[in-house]
Amino acid sequence: MFRQITEARINDLHCKFDEASGLKSVIAIHSTRRGPALGGCRIIPYSSSNEAITDAIRLARGMSYKSALAGLELGGGKAVIMEPEGDYDRKALFEAFGRFLNELGGRYATAMDSGTTVADMDTIATQSPHVTCTSSCGSPAPFTAEGVYFGVLACLKAHPALPDNLKGLRVAVQGLGNVGYALCERLYNDGVQLIVADINQQRVDQCVREFGAIAVAPDEIYGVACDLFCPCGLGGVLNSQTIGQLQCAAVAGSANNQLLTEQDGLALFDREILFAPDYLINSGGLIFVAMTYLQSSQSDMQRRLKGIHDTLLQIFSRQNQTGLPASVIADQMAEAIVYGDDASQLTA
Repeated sequence: MFRQITEARINDLHCKFDEASGLKSVIAIHSTRRGPALGGCRIIPYSSSNEAITDAIRLARGMSYKSALAGLELGGGKAVIMEPEGDYDRKALFEAFGRFLNELGGRYATAMDSGTTVADMDTIATQSPHVTCTSSCGSPAPFTAEGVYFGVLACLKAHPALPDNLKGLRVAVQGLGNVGYALCERLYNDGVQLIVADINQQRVDQCVREFGAIAVAPDEIYGVACDLFCPCGLGGVLNSQTIGQLQCAAVAGSANNQLLTEQDGLALFDREILFAPDYLINSGGLIFVAMTYLQSSQSDMQRRLKGIHDTLLQIFSRQNQTGLPASVIADQMAEAIVYGDDASQLTA
């Protein structure tokens, strides 16, 4: 465990067991150098406590990098809850989690993530002020999709094989959850031909019906001939088994941790597939959550959402100048912001 903490440069790791509710939770705080740590709370059926700890550590660092490149004066953290087996009292579980939050003294604020709902955030809010994404705030999903949309436009500008507008482009969208669906709607309105895949057949049918999308099986989406591939579901989908199948000019999606390993970023680069680093292009949801939590203005939120486009263009420009993959350059830029003089500096 300490090896993982050291390698990820995690500030601290908090574990909680509440016997009355059955809560088993881990909160990883990566950095508070730029401000309180902010990051979602997910609840999924982890197979072991080690798996839960690994997930929290990995995601917390990603939140720090995401906040840094989004220009937010916040650090990164993540909470995970091991979903109990069988029936359990969900309200009691999240009340206990809210009390757990208070023990951290405001160093970490939580938000909605995989498996959690607005109702869960409302329950946490009965116990703790360190929470957002409540029913008074709204869902971050449309803002995540908006940020991905701006990222897609940056890819069009940066890749010589792509036109300067979306009309008529073939875009493959993997994952049709709240973000993936919202992205499909936005792209469809710009005249895109959509190819979609999801294990939820109802969502697939809805996109076929509403957007004229072409449906393919989940394991076929990688090999579809398209201009852009947008992974909007699970992480780790860009790996040694899938990258060789891709027939696209660029990858630009909302999924977290899309690269299974760092080498997969190099593999995309070697194939001359433009890659929009996930923790930047999907930062629209974090921007919404942060701006809501900090009570910032709507105009400031829109400015930061559009900033995703400009930061991506900066990364792509440095990729051309340095010959380094965009994934490496994004890490360098984020680390220089998060760690300051302690970080590896940007390559000139």
